Amino acid sequence: MSGIEIRTAEVIQYLKPLREGGSLPAIVRADDDFLYVIKFRGAGQGKKALIAELIGGLMAKEIGLKVPELVFMNLDDSFSKTEPDEEIQDLLKFSVGLNLGLHFLSGAITYDPLVSTVDSLVASKIVLLDSLITNIDRTPKNTNMLIWNNELWLIDHGASLYFHHNWDNWRTHLDRSFPNVKDHVLLEKADFLPQAAHDIRELLTKEKIENIVAQIPDEWLVENTQLLNPDEIRSAYIEFLGSKLDMIDLLVKEALDAK
Repeated sequence: MSGIEIRTAEVIQYLKPLREGGSLPAIVRADDDFLYVIKFRGAGQGKKALIAELIGGLMAKEIGLKVPELVFMNLDDSFSKTEPDEEIQDLLKFSVGLNLGLHFLSGAITYDPLVSTVDSLVASKIVLLDSLITNIDRTPKNTNMLIWNNELWLIDHGASLYFHHNWDNWRTHLDRSFPNVKDHVLLEKADFLPQAAHDIRELLTKEKIENIVAQIPDEWLVENTQLLNPDEIRSAYIEFLGSKLDMIDLLVKEALDAK
């Protein structure tokens, strides 16, 4: 089994909102005295964005890419009562319970495709990861990558796995490729796509996918309007990701054609 273990921390201080993120993530301090960027369950895309963040981040780690530590974060109802900004107040009120945090990389700078360098195999792995999880949000306009300690770190996978926003027809996504790869910020630097596909196949076994999906908290899988129960939803994520891995050679060809 993959040794995935995600810590849970308590939020003890809300420090500041990050207004460049559409979903108003924030920097918070936790009871372990570390700073985190917290993604809120009460934000626009709700718990589904947290699930996409969790799955995307854990898959990235499994294939050897760098992602800030992912931590479950408990938020109690005291923060909304002392927050003067009404928009943030509502967000905190609707986010009581379990949220998701990423370790704050102090001093990190945004990846700039015109200035920053990146290893070609790493670039190839990132392009294929984003094709597997249908991540539409790694473009020159919004790279969602940081340079920290001279290394490339991936952040923000919340826009991935968009199939899960409509459970009525999720199966229609199983055999779809990823045409959006043409807009990927690292596509032109991805010179080792077949090698990356081979590595991903070796590293992302069915057992690892199952273990990643098993990390999703039950409370993120329960919605009043939903047709599927949590076990059925977990099975759907496993089936979707398995189908993408099965078609990784097609995704390589699609990326090469777009390149």
